[in-house]
Amino acid sequence: MTTFVDRVELHVAAGSGGHGCASVHREKFKPLGGPDGGNGGRGGDVILTVDQSVTTLLEYHHSPHRKATNGKPGEGGNRSGKDGQDLILPVPDGTVVLDKAGNVLADLVGHGTSFVAAQGGRGGLGNAALASARRKAPGFALLGEPGDLSDIVLELKTVADVALVGYPSAGKSSLISVLSAAKPKIADYPFTTLVPNLGVVTAGSTVYTIADVPGLIPGASQGKGLGLEFLRHVERCSVLVHVLDTATLESDRDPVSDLDIIEEELRQYGGLGNRPRIVVLNKIDVPDGKDLAEMVRPDLEARGYRVFEVSAVAHMGLKELSFALADLVAKARAAKPKEEATRIVIRPKAVDDAGFTVTREDAGGEPLFRVRGEKPERWVRQTDFNNDEAVGYLADRLNRLGVEEELMKAGARTGDGVAIGPEDNAVVFDWEPTAMAGAEMLGRRGEDHRFDAPRPAAQRRRDRQAERDEADREFDDFDPF
Repeated sequence: MTTFVDRVELHVAAGSGGHGCASVHREKFKPLGGPDGGNGGRGGDVILTVDQSVTTLLEYHHSPHRKATNGKPGEGGNRSGKDGQDLILPVPDGTVVLDKAGNVLADLVGHGTSFVAAQGGRGGLGNAALASARRKAPGFALLGEPGDLSDIVLELKTVADVALVGYPSAGKSSLISVLSAAKPKIADYPFTTLVPNLGVVTAGSTVYTIADVPGLIPGASQGKGLGLEFLRHVERCSVLVHVLDTATLESDRDPVSDLDIIEEELRQYGGLGNRPRIVVLNKIDVPDGKDLAEMVRPDLEARGYRVFEVSAVAHMGLKELSFALADLVAKARAAKPKEEATRIVIRPKAVDDAGFTVTREDAGGEPLFRVRGEKPERWVRQTDFNNDEAVGYLADRLNRLGVEEELMKAGARTGDGVAIGPEDNAVVFDWEPTAMAGAEMLGRRGEDHRFDAPRPAAQRRRDRQAERDEADREFDDFDPF
């Protein structure tokens, strides 16, 4: 059964925003108390967060579909809907987030680092929020926006200071088990190690991590064996250690040829040419292994490598190797540029940026004018097209934004098709310049003349007062003589 996964495809869906509420306040002796519909809640985000306790992507391999909760709709009495709960997905340190095309979206390194993989939709405004001095009684509310849908790829690149590379059964797992407290599976057959192993080593005042990268054989960079699957774990390491087997039972292998083959695979994989390298001649506790190590050491040193003769089984030469690796790791850390606080960059829009574009297309011989922009597309998603007043409100917003003017400049005429949004999800309608949505026939959109009319009781009081005033005037004008 699979216990380690370092690459998965994840399908994430953020929560949709709740719809706004269209409601009118009602109470005894106050039948028209004004709009009191609340706003809808925001949909939850899907957030990837680095968690040091997580070491594999196995959980997402078994459950690749993840969805955040939706926002609740608004209610009457100015009660806003509850926001959807964010979905926090813990990932290992060193996880790279890519899109389906292979473009890097985020590189998550360091505990607590997070990335919003899918953003929740906005909640729709209720009619209380849409009311104004000119629009006293909106009979509609805005719909909540749908949350983002995204297909992403997660790749784990081990965060370690030192990487042990070499042929299967060269003794990498044995070496990491004696240098650190790691307990990898160890056996005398190839491909015993099927997953990268991590260990923590303390040498003096330096503490560093060491990784055993399995499965490197000739052709690994082209996908043979397990090499291509795990070569990505070498990328973040500061130091490469070639573990060479001096007691191999294969007659066609020797430490120098093994080194040349592994170096060629690393070269073909790319991006590792500037890493410092150390050569470890392992298994010198075997008599033939000791003789072979002494034979090839001058040749390797002539190539510029630092060579260490060790035996993981007999614990020979390990202290010198550990401190040499600590020295290289300390130098690599010192050479890294200092991390600076993330700058907040503000990029204001240009003064003449309308925020949308109008392009003319050909749809079966008929002109089609496509409107693209963040605001128009969001407004369309928030509009209830079953409500004439809401449609008219959308027309007003588009007109104020300048969409109608741009359509005229682009050559649109009455009856031409207009599409707002992308090709696969657009609202298409026949354009009618300055068209009225029916609700305006009764007055300006969102107004209710009942609010302007006097209440019956007040009107009766005024009528009675007028009658008394008229009677008083008649009495004053009466002259019996």
